[in-house]
Formats: sequence, structure tokens, C-alpha cells
Amino acid sequence: MQEITDYEKELIDFMLDNGALSIGDFTLNSGRSSPYFINTGEFDDGERIAKLGRFYAKKITDNFTPDEYDIIFGPAYKGIPLSVATAIALYDYYGINKGYAFNRKEAKGHGEATNIQKELIVGSEIKDSSRIIVVDDVVTSGSAAYTIIKLLNSTADNLKYVGLVVAVDRQEVGLDGKSAIRGIEETTKMKVCPITDISTMFNYLLDNQKITPSVKAQVDNYLTRFGNEDVKALLQNAI
Repeated sequence: MQEITDYEKELIDFMLDNGALSIGDFTLNSGRSSPYFINTGEFDDGERIAKLGRFYAKKITDNFTPDEYDIIFGPAYKGIPLSVATAIALYDYYGINKGYAFNRKEAKGHGEATNIQKELIVGSEIKDSSRIIVVDDVVTSGSAAYTIIKLLNSTADNLKYVGLVVAVDRQEVGLDGKSAIRGIEETTKMKVCPITDISTMFNYLLDNQKITPSVKAQVDNYLTRFGNEDVKALLQNAI
């Protein structure tokens, strides 16, 4: 298992301290019942969303060169502030000026509503052959990524999906029973870049006595059911 970085530790502590990581019983969009929940919507003031944007900007600059992408795209709703905060951080900290955009949940019904681009997309125009990095909070089953790609493909032609950057990889399988992240990469050809993953997160929290062993056991049980082959191998080796 790869050693945890200081950068990951900082993000994990930041999420726990600000309520973006919750322990309990949660029903996910995938329909799965999870013992934890990641909600970047908890970063609801200027200081916290700015700091979160810096985490995403660092991950982008560590994995992509500026000439590889044009637009930072955030799926509604949680991806909206992520796209803005990331674009600001890229400019402020790295001198990289890129467009940002996000989608509407409902198509606009007035003004520019005759234009499908303006019906559905807010921010920088997504043109034919635009190169896009998508930012979102987590990867679970991967269904959200496919939904947003289908939406964007309806607005322009020959789009290139360069990367998907998320705070946390939940290390789960998709609806086909295979690794959600591998499925996204194989199907869309875009690189998926999580800042951290769920096994790293909960191992760190347990080692630093920020969660109880019973909480860790609940997460391990969940991953035994829904985890991908890599995380299941880690759990098996830990026995």
C-alpha cells in the first residue's frame, strides 16, 4: 500500500474537522447504504471553499500540464463551487488561467433558451473539441460521470475528457461489479485522479485515534460488499 502523503493527511483532517466526512447510516445515490458520507457542500464559507479549491488545483497541476485542458467543469450541484474555486486557485497559485463551467439541473426556459448550450451550461462556452477536466466530490459507482458526459456530448462535438479529479475515491465497484474508476477510465479514456481514497482515509483516522475500531470495522464490512478488487485485497491481507 502506498504511503500516505502530508497532502492527503491535510485533506482528511480538513474534511473531518469541518463536517465534510460524516459517520452514520446514509443512503447514497447508487442506492447503497453506507456507514459514512462525504459532503463537500459543508465547505460553505469563503475560507473553506478557497482552501478546498487549492487541494484540487494542486492535484490538477501534479497530473496535467496547462496545455492539456481548456475548461474546469463541475456537475451540479456540488461541482458548481468546486469548478469556481479550482479555477480561482489555478490562477492565484499557479498562474494558470482556465475557463470554468457547470450545468443546470433544469434547462433554462427563457432568454437564450433556444440555444442548447445556453439552456444547459453556465460559464465558459463548451465548444467543439473543448478539452475538459471534470471536478467532483467522490467516485462511487461511476454513474454520475457517465451522466455528465452524456449531457456535455449533447452540447458540442468531439469533446475530449482529459481527467476527473475528486476529493475521495470510495474504492467501490460500478453497477457491472467491476472497479468504478477503472470502468470510467476504460470507457471514457480520461484519467481519474482522486486526492485520497477511502481505505487510506480510514486507516489514517484509526491510527491517529480519530475514529473508533468499531467505525473502521463498519467501513471494512461495507467495502467487503461493495469494494473493488484492490481494496478487497488490502482487507484480506490485513486479516
